[in-house]
Amino acid sequence: MSCCCPHSKSAGKFFSFFAKSYRRRFLKKGFEPSQQQLFDGITKASFKDKTLLEIGCGVGHFHQTLLEHGALSSIGIELAEQMLIEATDWARQRNLSEKTTYLEGDFIDIAKTIKPADIVIMDKVVCCYPDADTLIHRSLEKCIDSIALTYPRNKWYTKMGTQFLALIMKLLGSSFRPYVHNPIQIEQWIENQGFKKLYEKQTIVWLTQVYQKNKVIK
Repeated sequence: MSCCCPHSKSAGKFFSFFAKSYRRRFLKKGFEPSQQQLFDGITKASFKDKTLLEIGCGVGHFHQTLLEHGALSSIGIELAEQMLIEATDWARQRNLSEKTTYLEGDFIDIAKTIKPADIVIMDKVVCCYPDADTLIHRSLEKCIDSIALTYPRNKWYTKMGTQFLALIMKLLGSSFRPYVHNPIQIEQWIENQGFKKLYEKQTIVWLTQVYQKNKVIK
C-alpha cells in the first residue's frame, strides 16, 4: 500500500457522499468552465480513435463524453465506490458499457496492473494527493501520447481555500486533505519525461494543461 492509504480511504468516503449530486449537476449543466477547457485541450491533441485512462474519473461524464465524440475506449480509476456505481450506470444508459472499464482503488497502488493508454486524464486529481511527484510520474508511465490535467493555481486564495477545507475535514474526523502543488514543479516533471506543452488555459481557481509526447509544437 502507498503512504497515502488512510488519506485515500477518507477521500473515497468523502467523494462517495457527493456522487449522485455530481451526476445531477452534469445532467443539468454539463461541463464546468475548467472541464470545457480540458475538453478543448484534448481536442487539440486529437482523441478520436484513441484509448483513454482517466484517473479520478468520478461519475464518468468526462471520458464518456469523449467516447461519444469518437474516442476508442476508456479505463476509469476511482477511489469512491459510489462514484463508480454512478459511472457504470451512466455508461449503460449511454450505450457505452462495452467501451468502458472501471477499477476501484488508489491509482498509485494499482498502477502496475493498468495498461498504458494514448491519453491520460486527471481532472482535479493532483490536488487530492499529498505525493504529487509519485502521482505524476506513475501517470506518465501509463501515457503513450498525451496527458491532460487540471489542478489549482498557485495563488494565495487557493491556498487559503484548501487550508479552510482541510480544517473542516479535520473537524469532521476525516484524514482527507486537499493540496496546492507548485505548477512550475509539475511542468518540470512532465517535460523532463519528454513531453511538451500543447495547451494551457485557466479560470480564477483552476489551471488546465495538455502535454504531448515527442511532438514538435508549432
